[in-house]
Amino acid sequence: MTSRLVLGTGSLAGALVGELAERRGRLSVVSADENAVRTLREEGIAAEVGDPTEEATLRERERPDTVAVATADPGTNVAAARAVRQVFPGAFVLAYTGEEPTSDEVAAVEAVADEIVDPRAATAERLIETVGDAGLRTRKLTSVLRDVDGRLAIVTHDNPDPDAIASAVALARIAAAADCPSDICYFGDITHQENRAFVNVLEFDLINLEPEADLDEYDGVALVDHSRPGVNDGLPDDTSVDVVIDHHPPRYPVEARFVDLRSEVGATSTLLVDYFRTLGLTPTREVATGLLFGIRVDTDEYTREVNPQDFEASAFLVPYADPGTLDRIESPSMSAETLDTIARAIRNRERHGTGLLSCVGELSDRDALAQAADRLLDLEDVTTTLVYGISDGIIYVSARARGTDLDLGETLRDAFGQIGSAGGHADMAGAQISLGLLDAIDADDESLNEVVRAIVSDRFLDAMGSRSHRVMAGLHADDYHGSGVVGARSLEDLAGKDLEGDGDARDEDPFGDDRDTDAASDGDAPDDS
Repeated sequence: MTSRLVLGTGSLAGALVGELAERRGRLSVVSADENAVRTLREEGIAAEVGDPTEEATLRERERPDTVAVATADPGTNVAAARAVRQVFPGAFVLAYTGEEPTSDEVAAVEAVADEIVDPRAATAERLIETVGDAGLRTRKLTSVLRDVDGRLAIVTHDNPDPDAIASAVALARIAAAADCPSDICYFGDITHQENRAFVNVLEFDLINLEPEADLDEYDGVALVDHSRPGVNDGLPDDTSVDVVIDHHPPRYPVEARFVDLRSEVGATSTLLVDYFRTLGLTPTREVATGLLFGIRVDTDEYTREVNPQDFEASAFLVPYADPGTLDRIESPSMSAETLDTIARAIRNRERHGTGLLSCVGELSDRDALAQAADRLLDLEDVTTTLVYGISDGIIYVSARARGTDLDLGETLRDAFGQIGSAGGHADMAGAQISLGLLDAIDADDESLNEVVRAIVSDRFLDAMGSRSHRVMAGLHADDYHGSGVVGARSLEDLAGKDLEGDGDARDEDPFGDDRDTDAASDGDAPDDS
């Protein structure tokens, strides 16, 4: 449990104590002001009368993780900071310089404190941000980064989207500030036209790893926008991970030296902005523009799973971002292959009440699936879409939902988790399923498409019929990891079972409607998670 010690009382220290008292962990105060200590005790705060500049006073205290030196007097703060450093050498020391400090007093505090707050810029909110939960997370992250004895590989998920790319670039900037050199790496391809423009216009330096690439040259590994090696990336599943920063809700426990999983925010980029603000780092034009675009894409222009923190992060970034560059990124040309995939999804769609499913067959551009799923969701009276296709022996699935209580992430995990990998958010999710022995069949062969339809569509519709996948806010704590599923079967086994008889194991259509293949429409859409 985190332990925090505040030295001093007064308006600034009082605001800090009032905020920290509401947070998890132990809080104590030492002050020479007997009346202030009495008042704090009446409010239930563990406060003691004592001279915060005396080492003997501090030695009577339990060792804290964080110490805030917050008296109004500059000389007292200098002496208190020095005493804290002697008694608690391993604690993080935040020192307020006091009112109207001299340059010598500021320099003296800087010499012993981990971070100082100058009164010309100091606010209670700034102190709270630094010594509170955000500050503790940031200190743990930078500590792990400093411990990497060599170069760090920052790995995004396969075929990274703007949120993953921007988060990786931002983490590289934070690592550089901690004297940790790094490379940004990814497996797969960047094929979505907006994503290609995003990387090219902002000139981000990324390393495209070959399948089964050897990362032995790196001394540390960080995962951004996903949380488990070997799941939606090309790393071996036993890869030792140092850092994980992600906003996707995990289904299994996540193992790393430092883990930041906050599923309440709409984008991982928002989490990286939190670190920039706490560290006092100013983002470059490219980093700010990238992070802002990452938030906008993952929240679908602040309409999907958006959180107040996403707005606050965007407000922080706007003064540093380049709107002209954003316009160039958001208006790229579309490849003929992407347009063809969207057309096939529209042409092949099958309606189930308020849901649309579509198999596009062989894929040349995986990112086109998400654009097709988004486009189909624009049709009247449609609340759920699922589009899937085949590429290099893998079935790729992209799903979208709007205006429904269905949790797509859990639904896809239930439908495909035993035969592949799946996950995502309540209204945006994806899955990958290996064809196994069925890969021997040509992707253009209609018999393969029928097998894929039988497996993907039937399992998805069956999973949708379960009420357990309805969104239930507040059921678990934010850090709940859930439990795993055992007993996976091979895809060919499922194909053999599901294709016996009439090839349809469903007792009823979860949408309450028979399959109805519609005519075509037209359109385009943005990116996938």
